[in-house]
Amino acid sequence: MPATRSSSSARRRSTRALSPPASPGAASVPAAVLSPEEASSVSHAAAPAPAPREQAHDSEGPTAFVVLTTYFAYAMLVLMGHIRDFLGRMAGSRYRVLNGVKGYAPLLQDWENFYTRRLYHRIQDCWNRPIKGPPFSATMEVIDRRPVPRTYQLEPTEKSGKFLNLGSYNYLGFADDWVESCRGAVMKAVDQFSVSSCSSAVDIGLTSLQTELEANVAGFLGKEAAIVYSMGYGTNAASIPALMGPGTLILSDALNHASIVNGARHSGATIRVFRHNNPAHLEQLLREAIVAGQPLTRRPWRKVLVVVEGVYSMEGEIADLKPLVRVAKRYKAYVMLDEAHSIGALGKTGRGACEHCGVDTADVDVMMGTFTKSYGAMGGYIAGSKELIDYLRQNSSGSVYGTAMSPVVVAQVLRAFEIIEGRDGTDTGARKLQAIKDNANYFRSRLEDMGCELLGQKDSPVVPLMLYNPGKIAAFSRECYKRGLAVVVVGFPATSLIESRTRFCISAGHTREDLDLALERIEEVVDLLRLRYRKRWMG
Repeated sequence: MPATRSSSSARRRSTRALSPPASPGAASVPAAVLSPEEASSVSHAAAPAPAPREQAHDSEGPTAFVVLTTYFAYAMLVLMGHIRDFLGRMAGSRYRVLNGVKGYAPLLQDWENFYTRRLYHRIQDCWNRPIKGPPFSATMEVIDRRPVPRTYQLEPTEKSGKFLNLGSYNYLGFADDWVESCRGAVMKAVDQFSVSSCSSAVDIGLTSLQTELEANVAGFLGKEAAIVYSMGYGTNAASIPALMGPGTLILSDALNHASIVNGARHSGATIRVFRHNNPAHLEQLLREAIVAGQPLTRRPWRKVLVVVEGVYSMEGEIADLKPLVRVAKRYKAYVMLDEAHSIGALGKTGRGACEHCGVDTADVDVMMGTFTKSYGAMGGYIAGSKELIDYLRQNSSGSVYGTAMSPVVVAQVLRAFEIIEGRDGTDTGARKLQAIKDNANYFRSRLEDMGCELLGQKDSPVVPLMLYNPGKIAAFSRECYKRGLAVVVVGFPATSLIESRTRFCISAGHTREDLDLALERIEEVVDLLRLRYRKRWMG
């Protein structure tokens, strides 16, 4: 049984899983890629100094005034938090449950405890807002909450309201027209398969719908085979440890998603981070890796994997895929592309970053994506060679131990594919693909005209607007909430300390009237909070 295989034999097979079928031993990076002169120059080069977090292409970065006032604001929050802690020890505190129970180890570390109590809980109403019904683009219903006296908790009220949704990953608007476009296929799957497979795929959880979806994904991306998982985050977290291990090297973009970071850490591989979207730095690290080999032993790396994303979800930036792939291929490294936010949302036919950037999918060894964004569903996939997919099917924890995708969810994804590819006999998919591009570019251009500091670039459905100051995180969220806008705000530790932002996610389900109304209300908040950083150095 797959679940009982020894870890050592699994590790041996993982070394071959990304190797060309004709030469399983070619997984290591050959030193012959460099000439003797190049190898000598690299071996004597100093290791690159750690670089600060880079700005996205369209961002000019904060002024010195903004940086200083942002640090000052955090310093004041920390100071006031310590004062409140001091007073709380004398008068009693509603946070005493977080301080630990006598005889037990503390639940949180000191800094985590302090940050949660004195910073996060002050503005926690900006997150985890409950909704009623589907995440419609224009009329999502949000439930109001109120604080529970003498606690740090919020409780829902009887009151709710309609909000224009600028926070959901509903890129192609399937949440808006689901009844008309997808309901029939999904309800048919409920009748035929019920709602759960109640087993992992390697046992008896594999349905005919799932095999159809895997074939559909492989064909859509031009790969030999594909495997699907029931969770998008788990796709990376389960697959990377199966492919990589001790003696292998992962070169990861500095802004890669937490699922990639955690999957890489759990793999046991050596991890090195290259500067965001920087092919030159990637090449430098590859050359050094070839010359130096593994730490201590200096043996060649068993395998090198370069991991990037199609669209970076916190920056809205599209990968410079063509030069990154060219560098990786020159040095015989494998490439893994995370298309969670780009598949279905980028490219003329929705085939993601490869189509958008003009890169042949044959040059990307491991193609990962999720169905939680453009497809209005859940789960994820890995597409690649048949050898790779066969290996993951038997050795990835997401396949061996995780419950297979719900047949209902699979039916939703299959129906979305039919619409996107035009196999439903209509032009609905083509109109959705054009709408997400037009809406994202229109929304971005209007915010630029306001003088707001934005990250990302044209065609990306993710449009981050910089807030910087921590006081503006809650203020922006609450002021938008008052005006009927549901937005996502992000701060430390999800971003660096001075790069707090709001992240707008645009949908094909938005009409031009929806966007104009949202922009009108956003401009009111921009003026109120002084966020025109491109036009005025103080905002």
